Amino acid sequence: MSRHHDHIESMISYKESLGYTRRTYSGYLYDLAAYLEKTNASGDMLSIADIRPWCERRSTEKPESYRRRATAAREYTKYLYAMGLCDGILSMDAVPSVRRYTPYIFSDVELEALFRASDHQRGDPCNPLSPDIIAVIYRLIYFCGLRPNEGRELRRKDFHTENGVLLIRKNKTHKERLIPMAEDVARFCGNYLPKRDLLFPDSEFLFPSPSGKPYPAKWLTRHFLVLWREVYPEATDRRVRVYDLRHRFATAVLMEWLDRGEDLYTALPYLSAYMGHGDFRDTVYYIHLLPERLLKTASIDWERFSNLLPEVTIHE
Repeated sequence: MSRHHDHIESMISYKESLGYTRRTYSGYLYDLAAYLEKTNASGDMLSIADIRPWCERRSTEKPESYRRRATAAREYTKYLYAMGLCDGILSMDAVPSVRRYTPYIFSDVELEALFRASDHQRGDPCNPLSPDIIAVIYRLIYFCGLRPNEGRELRRKDFHTENGVLLIRKNKTHKERLIPMAEDVARFCGNYLPKRDLLFPDSEFLFPSPSGKPYPAKWLTRHFLVLWREVYPEATDRRVRVYDLRHRFATAVLMEWLDRGEDLYTALPYLSAYMGHGDFRDTVYYIHLLPERLLKTASIDWERFSNLLPEVTIHE
């Protein structure tokens, strides 16, 4: 095993201790290590010139993938430079920025129509529980601000019925968190449990597929688009995703705080912890999605946020 493999393992362990997942860097960096071995860049000191050819954009690479790969290489050079093992830090100046996807922010009327339609779905013929899953899972993702995979992969024991709290296990940020639910949301989910426990007593998951395992992401997306097209068949120009439910949750919380006159700078860390963000700037991003009338309000002190507003790049 080369010295680069050892350094990469050390760097990944360090990043994991900060809440990053291994897959954020490992694939890219081991590909870089293989390149360095092939080109005999095996001296004690790594040179930025040694890795520049590897950092050129490949013909098969999308801009998003290219930027992620270059970012991994930059983080590696920062790590080595701090230990005196690299002659500099890779610059990202030559790597084009990638515009962040603009989420679709559902209106209250649209959400109500979607949830109402979710109560009347046939689901999958091979799973008698699937209509109930459709009725519950999208509501849970929205009202608890979950990432879609966090909703899909919930375990039965993660829903604490006695106090209406969800346990979100280590996920994107490699951290667990507890999500207190509103009483009506907890009650709605609780009404789903008896049928789920009767049909899938041996499955450990809250929303089991016929195999007892969680449904794949494509299943969640497919049924959500079925709901949207059923309710708004004419809205063919609107690109909606399950993830947009989480975005709508965040903006709804911010709008409520502004209506109450809350200081966003003080309140945002609470939203950040609730949503499981690894970086406070990911939460600040949602200010961009507020209606224009709220962006102009004196309640937002832009000078205090100026150093926290993130670059408009691809979203999580």
